Amino acid sequence: MLDPTAVLDPQGPPLPTLQIMSQWWRDLCFVHWAIDPAPIAALLPRGVRPDLHDGRAWVGLIPFRMVDAGVGRGGPVPYLGTFLEMNVRTYTIDDSGHRGVAFLSLEAERALVVIGARGFFNVPYQWARMRYAAGVTSDGRLTVDYVSLRRATRARPAPRSRLGLVVGPAIPEPAPLDHFLTARFGLHTTLFGTSLWIPNTHGPWPLHSAELLALDDTLVAAAGLGGLVGDRAPDSVLYSPGVRTTFGLPQRIR
Repeated sequence: MLDPTAVLDPQGPPLPTLQIMSQWWRDLCFVHWAIDPAPIAALLPRGVRPDLHDGRAWVGLIPFRMVDAGVGRGGPVPYLGTFLEMNVRTYTIDDSGHRGVAFLSLEAERALVVIGARGFFNVPYQWARMRYAAGVTSDGRLTVDYVSLRRATRARPAPRSRLGLVVGPAIPEPAPLDHFLTARFGLHTTLFGTSLWIPNTHGPWPLHSAELLALDDTLVAAAGLGGLVGDRAPDSVLYSPGVRTTFGLPQRIR
């Protein structure tokens, strides 16, 4: 296995507000499509617009392992601090100049995490049955596989995803697009009608090239972007063993 602690540079940009939580993100698959900005713009909070790279908006399907999440500056929360997650996200910039991400959906396997994130930050978490597996190919390459099936939904069939990839070589000098898709230091959301930016910070991502082994997904379509997955291959596929990240108090968008 690749060890994220062996390659992490702990120095990220400083948080502009008081730290409210910390967590590790591990074994991340970054699978992205470039699309026209118009469909994305309609899904964003007031005062927030798509952040573009080469004139295009980007949509990501990103599964990972959340590990040792803790509140404030405290230690990991037992049980609730470690779980699987898979999100559909896009990249954003607001009228105050803050860049970040906007989540169109987030699957998680802990029901109380889903309830808490929805209640405190209005982030669209969904309770899901999830599975993660890692293996090694005959030539020694790491493989990872994530499966998610949404619970407690009226949609039939329930939104689901299976994403598997084989990890390639480390990328010693990530391209500008690689940084754009991974180095995002904030989250845009709306709470009680107010648009917010929630800052976070982390060290540089240790990135690897990767190749899809499997992709069977309806989460992106369920998030409002039908006709994307399956119509064409992703425009970017990356893997990272992970980083540790911290979040600060939300800031209101001016």
